[in-house]
Amino acid sequence: MFKTIVIFILLIIIFYTSATLITRLYIPETITYGASFSKLHAEELDLDWKQVYLAALDELGVRHFRFSAHWSHTELKNNEYDFSTLDFQMNEARKRGADVILAVGRRLPGWPECHEPQWVWGLSQEEKQQELLSYIETVVNRYKDYPNLKYWQVENEAFLHFYARHHCQDFFSTEFFDSEIALVKKLDPDTPIFLTDSGELSLWYQAYKRADVFGTSVYIYIWNHYVGQMRYPITPGFFRVKHLLMKLLLSNKPAVLSELSLEPWLLQPIKDTPIDMQLSRMDTKKFDSIISFASQTDFDQQYLWGLEWWYWMKNHNHPEFWDKAKQLYQK
Repeated sequence: MFKTIVIFILLIIIFYTSATLITRLYIPETITYGASFSKLHAEELDLDWKQVYLAALDELGVRHFRFSAHWSHTELKNNEYDFSTLDFQMNEARKRGADVILAVGRRLPGWPECHEPQWVWGLSQEEKQQELLSYIETVVNRYKDYPNLKYWQVENEAFLHFYARHHCQDFFSTEFFDSEIALVKKLDPDTPIFLTDSGELSLWYQAYKRADVFGTSVYIYIWNHYVGQMRYPITPGFFRVKHLLMKLLLSNKPAVLSELSLEPWLLQPIKDTPIDMQLSRMDTKKFDSIISFASQTDFDQQYLWGLEWWYWMKNHNHPEFWDKAKQLYQK
């Protein structure tokens, strides 16, 4: 038994070392940077969300966005839709030649992860699922003909079940997730399906095998009640090896770094946290180290997370993050 365990460990070490050396060949020479943008997050920071968004377009020069059609803000009442936010975002992006990944579903980027309108709270799970499919259908039909729509993202990190369980509960099922994907494909067969998974905490294969284009998050620095502040003990090779495994075991398909965290991981809202504390969690050295780390993965498209915070910091006499981002987008 002991001999078997030793051999198994040696095989893992040999594979990891070999795969890391092999995948160094695929580190991209150039990286295209995009950004996630959230009206919800901007408003959490008491910012004028349109001002932030237009600054991202015109000051930073972002030309690749990920937006979220949060159900809780898109269908405030049953069958009563407010598309003013998404229309503005999509149209302003189109004017400037910026493309968009548009996320639909119940679980979308941004805490508390699962976003649903209050009017569905009293419904049964089956009724809620049907209402969710109806909302998805309405959103897809509205935006499927936009020339700057790049991908449909269906849900966000759907297989990361344990995270935000209090808010998401047990609504998710693989069968229903497949029905969401099938619905979007039926309504818009020409736009690829983009599915995401956690870079550090998931195995990827469930999302990867269902996706036309796969996306992973990268969160290097975290902070929680149990372990305190920490940096994940991983290298860029960790992501290259995982990606290589997916290619070998499933198929070679486009893959994107969908969420590269460049704002501080905090235990309370940003605006309630002293700036010194924020800077202790995310300063310019960490910002640079995260960009450097991500540049050594094999993802040549990377969507940065933290745009609203950079703008908020700029308004609080710390423009250095906004300026660093500008350098990336205007290379």
